[in-house]
Amino acid sequence: MKAFNIYLTGVGGQGIGLISEIVLRAVDHSGQRVKSVDTHGLAQRGGIVVSQIRLGDLVHSPLIPAGRADLAISLERHEALRAAATALREGGCLVYYDTVWQPLTVRLGDAAAVTIRDIDHLCRKQGIRVIPVFHPDLPDIRMQNMVVLGAIAGNGLIPGVGLDHYRSAMGDLMSGTMLERNRALFDQRAGK
Repeated sequence: MKAFNIYLTGVGGQGIGLISEIVLRAVDHSGQRVKSVDTHGLAQRGGIVVSQIRLGDLVHSPLIPAGRADLAISLERHEALRAAATALREGGCLVYYDTVWQPLTVRLGDAAAVTIRDIDHLCRKQGIRVIPVFHPDLPDIRMQNMVVLGAIAGNGLIPGVGLDHYRSAMGDLMSGTMLERNRALFDQRAGK
């Protein structure tokens, strides 16, 4: 299989580390070769968190060259726009949770907040498929990543990875009530 590149980004505290680890393990459970790398920066202080995952037989490095990601996953609008502009290839796919964690420049009034229209405009120019995700009745804000993961699984966006692979990966990382609640939300969003 040729390489398939997944770029994940968000803000510290949103759960990028968990969704990244679930995707990594789900690919592994599917029997495919996979490599990954995380960059946490100032995650504890609301800084940018980036994970890169590459799957395929001829993948030797976890780093994705700029503009070569097939799938970008973001848990925030500003990071979604940045991923679409710098990481995604033409014709790739962007899945993002429709919320805004305002960067300092926006809070200070030096820059405008990114809108859905900004993301759609950029993606239309580059032929990028866009899947915005939002759950108005989310029981816990920390579960936004499960809503996004459900959308990825429900749309079959990662080649060779099925619902059972994601569920197994979740079972590797969670247990008890946490697993039950996250799996229920995942299943609801995946449409299964």
